[in-house]
Amino acid sequence: MLMRTDPFRDFDRLAQQVFGTAARPSAMPMDAYRSGDEFVVHFDLPGIDPETIELDVERNVLNVRAERRSPAPENAELIVAERPTGTFTRQLFLGDTLDTERIDASYDAGVLTLRIPVAEQAKPRRIQITGGDSRKQISS
Repeated sequence: MLMRTDPFRDFDRLAQQVFGTAARPSAMPMDAYRSGDEFVVHFDLPGIDPETIELDVERNVLNVRAERRSPAPENAELIVAERPTGTFTRQLFLGDTLDTERIDASYDAGVLTLRIPVAEQAKPRRIQITGGDSRKQISS
């Protein structure tokens, strides 16, 4: 269904443990699961203006891009700035069993939810079994 590859994730986690800081801004945390005939992905994007969220699919790669701007005015003196700002991106490699033509996206309470239907050809289906010739003669 979903192939997740981020070669830098483990490196970032190790750098954060060793140095106490993240090597790059934290990625979009996500949950993904299959529920019936759809695949659901939730991305945490608190404080993101929905107008800055971009989704695109090319072949089996889903790209998610969002931007969080600083709420402080340009000439304000920052006292504390711990929340990451800037552009956040994430790529998901989707399997061929998903219908990327019918992805549904919604954003509510800081969570971007994608619903990706399972492709019709990938859904389980019952196969009719036909019997042999029932008029066979029994020899005695």
